[in-house]
Amino acid sequence: MVPNEIINNISTSQKLADSWVETNVVPFYSTTKIRYLLVGNEVISGSPKDIWPNIVPAMRKIKKSLKTHGLDKIKVSTSMAMDVLESSFPPSNGTFRSDIADSIVRPLLQFLHRTKSFYFLDVYPYFAWVMDPKNINLEYALFESRTIKYTDPLSNLTYTNLFDQMVDSVVFAMKRLGYPDIRIWIAETGWPNAGDIDQIGANIYNAATYNRNVVKKLTAKPPIGTPARPGWVIPSLIFALYNENQKPGPGTERHFGLLYPNGTKIYGIDLSGKTPDSCFEPLPKPDNNEPYKGKIWCVAAKGVNETALSSALSYACSQGNKTCDPIQPGKKCFKPDSLFWHASYAFSSYWSQSRKTGATCYFNGLATQTAKDPSFGHCKFPSVTL
Repeated sequence: MVPNEIINNISTSQKLADSWVETNVVPFYSTTKIRYLLVGNEVISGSPKDIWPNIVPAMRKIKKSLKTHGLDKIKVSTSMAMDVLESSFPPSNGTFRSDIADSIVRPLLQFLHRTKSFYFLDVYPYFAWVMDPKNINLEYALFESRTIKYTDPLSNLTYTNLFDQMVDSVVFAMKRLGYPDIRIWIAETGWPNAGDIDQIGANIYNAATYNRNVVKKLTAKPPIGTPARPGWVIPSLIFALYNENQKPGPGTERHFGLLYPNGTKIYGIDLSGKTPDSCFEPLPKPDNNEPYKGKIWCVAAKGVNETALSSALSYACSQGNKTCDPIQPGKKCFKPDSLFWHASYAFSSYWSQSRKTGATCYFNGLATQTAKDPSFGHCKFPSVTL
């Protein structure tokens, strides 16, 4: 994959494109099966707008370089998340966002059509369900529903799971721009096996259920496809192999793996889809499928590096809003005078003030959420109430 941050430079320089291919592809091609090369990952979702118009020019230059080296079999594409759509419901109303449809997506689809490549799509029913758990049934999101069906009023296609709905909304969006037959490759799909206290549905039971079911669907013979494309093969990648324990952000970001960082399995799964669920060990019952109600505190994690903890404490206290006033000498939360205690108060205070603007209880892995009140005597820790 060409990193997002060098797309601009490659888009204007064939020499740079050649150099990148010569360094990252050519030396490995003879012994490694390289079939697809992506130019950027979710560029529209997470990169500055000035990069967006350069995705396709960069793809063209990379494709030209591959051809020069006789590597014509390698297909070139880029990956997109669901947020490139302006409308996704009902699926037949799938429409690309007006700010990118003609300027970016149309040239992309032209390139994919001309080179017979795939549209690489990241599909996460988990995130769609989390946004609206009252109206989207969890079993429908997990491929577990036997009774819930949704019939699209415009296409009359009937859906039995959320994954198909999401994929078909992109199918219809491409059709709307005049490209009804470009194949879709699921670049990422998965479900988190754990998360923060305030993140519902992130547990081993749901993760195993979703991933086992999506594998069965995608490996079925003959191929199932989707209601809009019955019988089509949908090549796919499960995200992810390992829990990424050093990744920043909400807790779910560190818990999409099939394996723990030490290589042991989190739950049983067969990526060929052939092993019956009954052959795996029983899964722990989920206990967070309903939104958590109550208070949460953000405290320092045990056993962390003290130097790093001291720096994080300084950061939290430097943000203003009297975040750390109570832990100053002589104030009611100063004692016990320990780094762990002061950092815990500062983290809770900062998080309670800044959570609504996107702050997380993470602090580079130094903090953790707790439902147990750490307050002591006259010192009351600020909390987040859900």
